[in-house]
Amino acid sequence: MEDNKTLKSKIYTVSELNLEIRKNLESNYSDIWLEGEVSNFYFHDKKHMYFDLKDENSKIRVVMFHNNNKNLLFNIEEGLHILINGYVSVYEKRGEYQIVALDARPVGKGSLILAFEQLKEKLEKKGYFDRIHKKNIPILPNKIGIATSVGGAVIRDIISVLERRFKNFHLIIRDVNVQGITSSGEICKAIDDLCQYGVDVIILARGGGSLEDLWAFNTEKLAEKIFDCSVPLISAVGHETDYTISDFVADKRAATPSVAGEIVILNKAEAVENLKETSKKIKNLIKSKMAILKKEFNFLTRSLSEISLLKPT
Repeated sequence: MEDNKTLKSKIYTVSELNLEIRKNLESNYSDIWLEGEVSNFYFHDKKHMYFDLKDENSKIRVVMFHNNNKNLLFNIEEGLHILINGYVSVYEKRGEYQIVALDARPVGKGSLILAFEQLKEKLEKKGYFDRIHKKNIPILPNKIGIATSVGGAVIRDIISVLERRFKNFHLIIRDVNVQGITSSGEICKAIDDLCQYGVDVIILARGGGSLEDLWAFNTEKLAEKIFDCSVPLISAVGHETDYTISDFVADKRAATPSVAGEIVILNKAEAVENLKETSKKIKNLIKSKMAILKKEFNFLTRSLSEISLLKPT
């Protein structure tokens, strides 16, 4: 066998070769997009994701570390068709190459839409939308709590409706950001504060907007807070055609914030008129019953009189 010293080619150790291959691959494929179907998905300790991305003829191993997957709006799951962005690398210990994913997007629909559908399906299976859990909205609450942004037109619209329906209402307003990274957490805290204050009903309200604008009302954290809330809660988010996760979990959905103002308290003028009409019907019913009783009494008295006049034969 020829001595190693006489060989002209460089002799690599396994580690050296794997390192060279990794450097070359990472340099040549440093920023690529790859499309395929997810299979063999494994979410290790709910941190690092490991899965294969495949097409009809081949597959490649993918790893997505926690620092990158924690920012995903949707859940990567078995069978999902996705695009991933990342770079090719080599796992040197095994001499296996893989894609290190930095970002991922669903194919065919937006990330937010998919995230909404995934969460809606998950909560529906858990029973969060079941009617059996829905609490009744009080007809005449002593204290109405509202979580919304005081700087918007929403609160003015609700107050206008309340003043028209029942002037002497008691309103507790909890100012929150209804859009942005921190807004979902702020809304959860507002619900706790209003419950602690002792309100009889809570309205979550904001005006219309895009799916991104309304996203604070589409989080699992807020859904759980609404579901566990001991106080009846109305979700009044967006326009009539907008639906959020909070709408499905809440005890009552209002098509708009103004409609929430109509739902949350009765119309005093209508209630008074209804009472008058009911009182009138009761009086007429009593008069009718009294007239019938009077006729029956007169008939009975006359019959008894006739009986007393009869003489034995």
